[in-house]
Amino acid sequence: MKKFLSALISLTFLAAALHAGDAFDRASVLGQLDSCEAILQEIQGNVKTAIPVEVLRKAKGIIIVNQFQGGFIFGIKDGYGVALVRRPNGKWSVPAFLKAGEFSFGLQVGAKSINAVYVLMDQDTARLLFRNRMNLGVDAKAVAGIRAAEREALSKALPGDANVLIYSSVEGFYLGATIKTGYLSPHQHANELFYGSSHRMPELLYSDWVTPPQEAHFIMDYVTRLTN
Repeated sequence: MKKFLSALISLTFLAAALHAGDAFDRASVLGQLDSCEAILQEIQGNVKTAIPVEVLRKAKGIIIVNQFQGGFIFGIKDGYGVALVRRPNGKWSVPAFLKAGEFSFGLQVGAKSINAVYVLMDQDTARLLFRNRMNLGVDAKAVAGIRAAEREALSKALPGDANVLIYSSVEGFYLGATIKTGYLSPHQHANELFYGSSHRMPELLYSDWVTPPQEAHFIMDYVTRLTN
C-alpha cells in the first residue's frame, strides 16, 4: 500500500511539473516552435530516419510532436507540438500549436523523450485538427512510415488504408506496424500568444486571416522546400 501511495504521489508531482508550463509567455511558445523545427531537421538530417521525398510530396499535413514520458506503475506522457496543413491551393498554412499527452496504467518505470513527425496523407485526417481532442491511433490509422534508407529494401507495401505515417528520431520502428498514439488538442493559449488573436484552428490552418509572424517563416519555408 505504501508503494502504491508513493507511486501515486510521484505521479502527481510529475503531472504538476509537466503542466506548470501552461503558465507561459510568448518566449516559451517560441521555444516550443524552435524545438519542433529542430526535431524535423534532425529527422530529415539522418538517412536512417528521414522521410522520403515521395511521401512528403503527397502530404496533406504535418504534425511535429515533442513529448516527455515517465512514470512508475502509473504513466504520464505530456508535451506539445505544431501542425501545418497543405491548403487546397497547394500552399502551407501557418504553424498551429498543440498539446500532446496520454495517461496509462501498468508495469512501467523510468522516463524518456519522444520526438516524432506525423505525416497526414489526406484532407479528412488533416481536418481532425479541428477537434477539441483527437487520437491519431483511434480516429485514423497510424503506421510507421517508409524511411529514406529503406526504399531499396522495401519488400511489402504499407497498408492501403493508412492515413498517418509516423517518423521518429528513434531508429527501429517496424515498417508498416500500427502505432498507438496519445491525444492531441489545440493549444489555444499558445496560439493566442503567438499570433495576438483569438482565431481558432480552422481559421489558422485554412484561412488567410492571420499574418504569420517573422518567427513562423523558417518552419513554413522549410516545410515548403521539403514537400515541393
